[in-house]
Amino acid sequence: MSSHPRLLLRDDPGRSVPLDPRTPLSIGRDPASGLCLSQAQGVSRHHALVRVSRTRAGQWLLCDLGSANGTYLEGARLRDCRPLSDGDEIRLGLQGPVLQFRAAAASAASAAGRPAAPVVAQPAAGQLDFAGQSLPLDRIRSAYVRSRRRHPQAFSWWLLLCLGGLLLLPFPWLFWPLQLGALAGWILLGSRWEHLLEVTLQDGLTYRHRFDSLETALAHRNGIRRAMAPAAGRRP
Repeated sequence: MSSHPRLLLRDDPGRSVPLDPRTPLSIGRDPASGLCLSQAQGVSRHHALVRVSRTRAGQWLLCDLGSANGTYLEGARLRDCRPLSDGDEIRLGLQGPVLQFRAAAASAASAAGRPAAPVVAQPAAGQLDFAGQSLPLDRIRSAYVRSRRRHPQAFSWWLLLCLGGLLLLPFPWLFWPLQLGALAGWILLGSRWEHLLEVTLQDGLTYRHRFDSLETALAHRNGIRRAMAPAAGRRP
């Protein structure tokens, strides 16, 4: 069994392409592409590229190749290369096919019949328990993780303190401790992130839950997507 990660077509899970760290995977309508989607709507001749990072071992990147309709990673359009996490969804164009990135460990666990991430609690058949709400699985449209800085104003606070501290410049025993304290505060607060798991229903209503750990947020997102798959198959 291959230990390489894979790209799967969401609407055709039986079709997948293994990723080789030695060879970037090209995606597009070109017959020479590693993943050729010649009949897919909105896919450019040379659309996107999946390759391993040159600076971080084991990290896979998704890159847009200047496609006309864009490449979307977890709902956000790419402007350059972005890292991939297990379970990430890649949409080629606004209405194009959706690919799922499956890490090697997750692929192996799935093949062995074991879930790669915690399954979200389902209190009843066809229901999902999320953020204190019981949501019908067949009404869920998407599940995404959004990462953002917990204190986005940290830089502004640091800048104001630095500018205000200039008034104390004639008093170095006050000026330098203030500057060092402001710098330490900016580094501490500016480096903190939070990760929002957003579940959106077909009517546009969105529920959110915050996680401190990105890995935990992604694991729950993947559990929701696995729970959504059987419900999607039952929709008329």
